[in-house]
Amino acid sequence: MPDSIYLEVEENANSEYMPLMLYEAHADPVPIFQVVLDEPGKAIGLYDVTGWSSEGDGSPCPALYSPVSDSGQAVVHLVFGGDWGIRMKPADSPDGWDLANDNQFGEPYLMLMDEGAVVLE
Repeated sequence: MPDSIYLEVEENANSEYMPLMLYEAHADPVPIFQVVLDEPGKAIGLYDVTGWSSEGDGSPCPALYSPVSDSGQAVVHLVFGGDWGIRMKPADSPDGWDLANDNQFGEPYLMLMDEGAVVLE
């Protein structure tokens, strides 16, 4: 049985605070590099995703994916990263990861309902 996933993200320049959450994993986390977003306020499409770490006042780190149990839903698809959350940008962007880039945005984590939104290599 996979280990439970404990997530807590402190408020930072990349994302808002997220209190400690515990998720029951259905599989061990695996690295992930892209997701398909269809969320209010964001352009629908393919996004690159990276974890975001507090190291060096903000830097990329691995983003991970695992299907997890969630109250009210049978299984949801959790994408999470470093202690400062995750960061995303349109997949066709040639820009490097940068907190000052307005075409990029951060989140504490993503909960995706559709497994097809998770792009695994």
